[in-house]
This record gives sequence, C-alpha cells and structure tokens, in this order.
Amino acid sequence: QEWGDQYDIIDKHTQSGLELVEKYVKFVKERTEIEQNYAKQLRSLTKKYNPKRGCKEEQECRFSNHQSFLDILNEMNDYAGQRELIAENMMMNICIELTKYLQELKMERKTHLSEAKKAQQSLESTYKQLDSSKKRFEREWREADKAAQYAEKTDQDINATKADVEKAKQQANMRTHIAEECKNDYAAQLQKYNKEQSQFYFSDMPLIFNKLQDMDERRVRKLAQGYVLFSDTERHVMPIIGKCLEGVTKAGTNVNERNDSIVLIEQYKSGFERPGDLDFEDYSQGINRASSDSSLGTLGTPKGPLELLGKNRSKPFWLFSKKSKLSPSPSSLTPLSTPPASSPANGPPSPKFGRDPLSYCLKEINKTVKPRISSFRTLGRMPTVTEDFGHLPPEQRRKRLQQKLDDIGKELQKEVDQSEALDKMKDVYEKNPQMGDPASLSPQINQTAQNMERLRLELSKYEVMDSPLLATDALNFTHGCHPDGTPSEEGTPDPSQAIYAEFDDDFEEEEEELVAPIGQCTAMYNFPGASEGTITMQEGEVLSVVEEDKGDGWTRVRRANGNEGYIPTSYVSISLSK
Repeated sequence: QEWGDQYDIIDKHTQSGLELVEKYVKFVKERTEIEQNYAKQLRSLTKKYNPKRGCKEEQECRFSNHQSFLDILNEMNDYAGQRELIAENMMMNICIELTKYLQELKMERKTHLSEAKKAQQSLESTYKQLDSSKKRFEREWREADKAAQYAEKTDQDINATKADVEKAKQQANMRTHIAEECKNDYAAQLQKYNKEQSQFYFSDMPLIFNKLQDMDERRVRKLAQGYVLFSDTERHVMPIIGKCLEGVTKAGTNVNERNDSIVLIEQYKSGFERPGDLDFEDYSQGINRASSDSSLGTLGTPKGPLELLGKNRSKPFWLFSKKSKLSPSPSSLTPLSTPPASSPANGPPSPKFGRDPLSYCLKEINKTVKPRISSFRTLGRMPTVTEDFGHLPPEQRRKRLQQKLDDIGKELQKEVDQSEALDKMKDVYEKNPQMGDPASLSPQINQTAQNMERLRLELSKYEVMDSPLLATDALNFTHGCHPDGTPSEEGTPDPSQAIYAEFDDDFEEEEEELVAPIGQCTAMYNFPGASEGTITMQEGEVLSVVEEDKGDGWTRVRRANGNEGYIPTSYVSISLSK
C-alpha cells in the first residue's frame, strides 16, 4: 500500500518526526544534568559531614552509633555514584546514539527529497516543451489556414494575374506543410510527456515515498527503543541502589548501645583507687578530735564531690584518685618549730603538731625523700601534656604507652625488612655486577641502620616508662586491688592503705635507690633528660653508675644529691669497679 501522494504533506511529516527526535534527545540530556547535579550535591553533602583526619569525630568512630553514621555517609556516596552512572549511560546509550542516528536520517531524507524534486523538475520541463510545441502548432495552423483562404480568394479574383494566383497557392502549400510538421512535433512531445508523467506518478514518486515511509518507520522504531532505554537505564542500577539502602538499614541495626557504653568505660577508665570514708568530726565536744585512721585530715568543712565540681569547673578534678581532693596542701602542715596557732575563744587549744599529727609526720618523712618525686599533688594544678603521658590517669597512660610501643615496633619491623631487602640486593649486585653497583646502595643501607638505631633507642625509652606501670599493677594485686582500683576477692585492704599507697611507693623507691654504686661515668655530651625516668646531664659531669646497661642502650646513674635516672649509654664514658 502506498504511503501517500502528497509531497508537501510527506515533507512536513518527516521533518516533524526528526524534530521529535531532537526534542527527546534534549529532554534526556537535561535529565542527565539533573542526575549529575543531584549526585554532585550528594557527594558534597557526604564530604561535609565526613570527619577530617585526626579530628575528634574520627576518634569517636569506635562507638557504633558514630560508625553507623559514617557507614550511612559512605552508602550515600555510593548511591551518588549510581546516579552518576545513570546519567552517563543515558548520555551514551540515548543522547549520543540518537544524535548520531538523527544525522543519518537527515542525510537520507535529504537524498530522497532531492530525487523527488529532480523527477518533478524533469516532468515540468517536458510539459513546457509540450506546451511550446502545442502553441507553435496552433500558430502555424492558423497561418496555413489564412494562406489557403488567400489563395482561394486570389484564384476567384478576375483581376488577379495567373502569376499572382500561382504565388498564393505556393504560399498556402508551404504554410500547410509547416503546420503539418508542427502537428507531428506536438504529437511527439505529447507522447513523451504522457510517458514521463506515467513514470513519475506510477513509478518514480511511489518509490521515493516508499523510501521515505521506510525511513520514518525506522525513525519511530529507534525512538521507541530510546523510550525503553530511559527506564531500563535506571532499572539496571536499581539492585545496586537497593544494596546501598540495605547498607543504610544495616548501619542502623548495627548500633549497639551497650557496647558503646563498654567502649566508653574502657576508653576513660582512670585506674585510680576509690577514696576512703571521712570521719565524723564532733565539734560539740571540748576536746581535740582524734587523728583519722583513714584520711590525712581536712582543712575547714569538707565539701562533697558535686560542690567541688561545680565551683572548680576550670580545674581538673579526679573523682576517683589516689591523690584525693581531701589531701592536705603543704601549707596546711605545721612544722615542729612553728609556734602553735591561736585558738578560738570558746574552742579547744591547737595541738603542737597542728590539727593532724599524722600529717605532720608524713611531711617530715617526705622531706627526706628525693625532691623530684612528689607524694601528694595539689589538684588545682592543670595537667601538662608530657611525652610519657604522665598527664593521663594510670589506666589510660598504660594504654597510650602500650599503643606507642606497638607503633614503634611496627615501624622498626618495616625498617628491619627494608634492611634485609637492601642486604639481599647488595649481595645480588656483588655476584652480578652487570645488574647494578653495590656501592650505590650504601646511602640507603646507612640511613636504614640509623633509623633502626633511633627506633630501638626510642623503643627502649618507652619500655622503661612502661615498666613502672607493670610494677604498680603487681603492687595493687598484692594489696588486694585490681588495676582499676576495685578490691579483689582475695582480700580487702585497710581504708588508709589506699590513701598512703603513693607514699609507700615513694618510700620503696627511696630504699631501692640506696643500692651501692658499681662504678663511675663521665658525660661526653649534654643530655636534657626531658622524659620521665631520665636525668639531666652536663658535659664533663661525673656520675655514679647504679645499674649497668642491659642491652637497651640506657644506664642508670645517681648524682651526689641522691637524684637518680637513666641516661644514654653512648653519651658517657663508663669505668666500673672491680
């Protein structure tokens, strides 16, 4: 069945179809821009709420509710990637493909329309020739008819000569002959035009219209495929998007409030012992109160923990601490030589040793202990961040030191592995000189050796820092306490032992420091002794050797005033006693 026979309508219809393809391509392109902007905004949103490296939020990721939020951000980032994939596939499979196909259709349509136009122009040209021959035939036939009438009139005229009559007849015959020739030419042109017109309407134009029909049907089919791809492109990524949403749901179900509480407890557990009970101070009696067996005495009316926290928000306060808030400050202890303070008019006289004789005795004994160790700290002092983490509670200090040791150990192992690899490479170069120069590896080998030596010294330093904590754990266990300060099942310590524990540790350290020296050493370099457990040293200074280097690179020495500490063995010249 023929598609149609109206050229102008077919021209407009095919043009409208191509414009529809262009419109759909533009629509899909704008849709891809929306998807790309949506994905870009999602990525910016996730980046905005993702914690930066080393910030507080990143450290809180050990809690499940914080980690789940990060998981949700990661899933949203993946979800944004899928939206970008939708935009990319739509652009590639729809926009680019249809645009390319549209150009081909335009060229094909132009060719078919050009063929139709040529056929029409050819038919019009033939018709013009036919019309020209027809008019000529008409004109010549009239002239021939006039010439014949003139010849007949001349022949009947009695005044005309025979020559005039003969001339008129010849003119009539000539005109008749020309008219016959024009008639024959007109007949030939008419036959030619009828043939071309039949070819045009029954062959050429139907063929061209069929080609245009086929082209338009292919355009419609291709456009329909583009419509289907519009949904299939998004449907193909739906499983991955579903997994992203499942990941968000899983992040919510992974939150465990109980485990978060346990993690918080383990992170900030101080390890301090709980303070003992306070004694009742009876001021209604006219006698001095008895010395407390479980506390070091107080100044004025004791304050509860909540009151202390409320009034000293800007100062650190350990609620559970061996150095209790109730411990006396040095100014509260009255020396033996200080005269007794005046008493109130209606109160008891002040004792010779102040309000608490035990406090005075502790202070007098503490004067004999080395000044670098303080038995009782004032809680009003802000903790200073130190290299040995001494500003942290015992439990947290132990964890940080252990973490530091692990980090140094990993770094040292990397250097050891690199050193072994360099040694093997050097051996290969020595056996096969064509592969490389062994001397070229010397700088790397030397640098690696220096790094290993530095890390070993650092590791030994932190091991020395960590060893007193292990001793403290053993002491707590011996006294019937766990490292966190809770009483153990084996025994319940006397309340006063918790308060005097640090003083006992200092006294035992003092006894250990009285070990006889095993030699002397002379400092070859200055040493600052900034870390805990070390001691400062000036070049040329002579010190007593108390403990020999055990292979960790550190030697324990003592000054004449009794101060002891560790120094690098390589910094001194040692002479041991025989």
